[in-house]
Amino acid sequence: MHKLTKNGKKLTRSTILRCLCVAGSVILTLAALWYLQRLLMPKYQKGVVEGSMIEEYYLSEEPHEVIFLGDCEVYENISTVTLFEEYGISSYIRGSAQQLTWQSYYLLEDTLRYETPKVVVFNVLALKYGEPQSESYNRMTLDGMRWSSSKIASIEASMTEDEHMIDYVFPFLRYHSRWSELTATDFEHVFSKDRVTTNGYYMRADVLPEGAFPDPMPLADYTLPDTSMEYLEMMYELCEENDIELVLIKAPTLYPYWYEQWDDQVDEFADAHGIPYINYIYLRDAMGLDMSEDTYDAGLHLNLSGAEKFASYIGQYLINNYDLTDFRQYADVAGEWEDDILFYDSLRQAQEAELSEYGELRSWGANAIE
Repeated sequence: MHKLTKNGKKLTRSTILRCLCVAGSVILTLAALWYLQRLLMPKYQKGVVEGSMIEEYYLSEEPHEVIFLGDCEVYENISTVTLFEEYGISSYIRGSAQQLTWQSYYLLEDTLRYETPKVVVFNVLALKYGEPQSESYNRMTLDGMRWSSSKIASIEASMTEDEHMIDYVFPFLRYHSRWSELTATDFEHVFSKDRVTTNGYYMRADVLPEGAFPDPMPLADYTLPDTSMEYLEMMYELCEENDIELVLIKAPTLYPYWYEQWDDQVDEFADAHGIPYINYIYLRDAMGLDMSEDTYDAGLHLNLSGAEKFASYIGQYLINNYDLTDFRQYADVAGEWEDDILFYDSLRQAQEAELSEYGELRSWGANAIE
């Protein structure tokens, strides 16, 4: 029996079967490569969990009127649950390790594909970087972004000299040598990952008091790089175009050192654009921070108690100055937050139990309830 094609030629049954076999082989090969790529990519579920943060945003169901952008000075220092419980503020921290200013800008672009917040809060520490820094940190920000023109632009702006766009498009090319590093976690999380943050906040409940920091090294030039300031200008313009209020902050932690000269330049930018800039280093006492108990790593970042104090303080500023919704009054949104709060409380209890048993967080906090 024969079957005619559109041009009138006959296809035999054996020819059809051969075509189907070839097509099936191609599909199986592509499926195997896709699986291997998923298997070999870092999972960021234990130890360094920061690489899981960016992609978690896409799973969040509630609207977010406040978006925080920046590095560890936001995702470790501000409790999103405290903002909701005390003020009804629905927020998300789109933070990642050593997030560079242009990465923050493109993450804001990316966010606007899904929602338009009323307020964007940007932590200014990254302004000191004017060029790409590290592939490993780039990966922890960029791999988790969904594909879009914003992701492509962010990759192009972020790549170091040894990086290539093709390795981001096909991560298998970058991670194919991880065979010897694979663990049970890699196989367990090929298709899904455990949650590591509460709306972008990374919890640590342990305590290590703030110690003495080295004296700041004098710089040859204190001018903030043109590249980072240009992207800050772009961030301001993007917020203006979308009727979003932009707030600049410096987190209350003292190290890495934030030079007075840098502070003056950010002040000048904020004044010129009519936007607020708040350096919370000068407000540590006002918010009740006690760095003998509110930090888990000798003062580099806040722990849970410190992050709740900072959130309580900045939350009061936000509701006093912006027309934010009290989402505690909206059952659908409050219901979504109830799930977040349950996770947050479970994580707190698990960390406290681990600290009680071992005196330290052996599973790095965010994985204590895996």
